[in-house]
Amino acid sequence: MTTSTHSVVMGYILWIFGFMGAHRFYYGKPITGTIWFFTLGLLGIGWIVDLFLIPSMDKAADIRYKNGPIDYNVAWILLTFLGYFGIHRFYMRKWVTGLIWLFTGGLFFIGYLFDFWFLNEQVSEVNGA
Repeated sequence: MTTSTHSVVMGYILWIFGFMGAHRFYYGKPITGTIWFFTLGLLGIGWIVDLFLIPSMDKAADIRYKNGPIDYNVAWILLTFLGYFGIHRFYMRKWVTGLIWLFTGGLFFIGYLFDFWFLNEQVSEVNGA
């Protein structure tokens, strides 16, 4: 049995903003997250369908990513609200890139977007070390 890395509750909270793809990024689906972002959740249709897909996306994320000392939910909250300042990177003990994000506005916002694509992998890597 796998331990939970992601939260269904967090998935549904992010689903509220799902027309922007937030929940899809959270569950490690950056390509469809980007599509949802640019199409407003496939014009709302994909957003409604995802209401029923979140439990399966949660199970898949729990299998795919490694549990450990860095909590995915905390990392995602920090990225979402303070990622521009690199606070999530400090939380993951990535001090150098945290300082770079802090002084460059998330490496001129591009690094901030990069982290939306790859935060799950970064947390999993830190947890696996």
